[in-house]
Amino acid sequence: MKIDVGQHAPSIKAFDSDKQEFNLEDHKGKKVLLLFFPAAFTSVCTQEMCMMRDDLSFYNNLNANIVGISTDSLFVLDQYKKENSINFTLVSDYNKDISEAYGTAYDEFVFGMKGTSKRGAFVIDEDGIVRYAEVLDKATDLPDFDAIKRALSGVSA
Repeated sequence: MKIDVGQHAPSIKAFDSDKQEFNLEDHKGKKVLLLFFPAAFTSVCTQEMCMMRDDLSFYNNLNANIVGISTDSLFVLDQYKKENSINFTLVSDYNKDISEAYGTAYDEFVFGMKGTSKRGAFVIDEDGIVRYAEVLDKATDLPDFDAIKRALSGVSA
């Protein structure tokens, strides 16, 4: 399914790397930046997550929560988070439900892997409305962080 700007964000309920249930509904009243990424411990994904780690104060100042989502298991994401000092939530979409709902699942990725998440970015406002949506077909491309920052800055607090 393709997610368009202006529509209500699909619900998310899944476990994070801390073995806690993440529920998007619990974040009403705050902006949320969902960042889908193909796989932990890969070069471009690690570059992206570490960029977000290093820029976290900017997003905090906008009252925005960053949430990384991949189809890796929560155990893999836990180790990935520790090894890279990731300081925001990483959610496991192991069953691929979230990637399907947000239109980020590859039919087939590399080495015959099916359902791996494409890289994608979604800005969700305080009311749960999608204000920015970007899904990238090429795994080596990064989201447009300038556009993401503009979208987050333009969403009223």
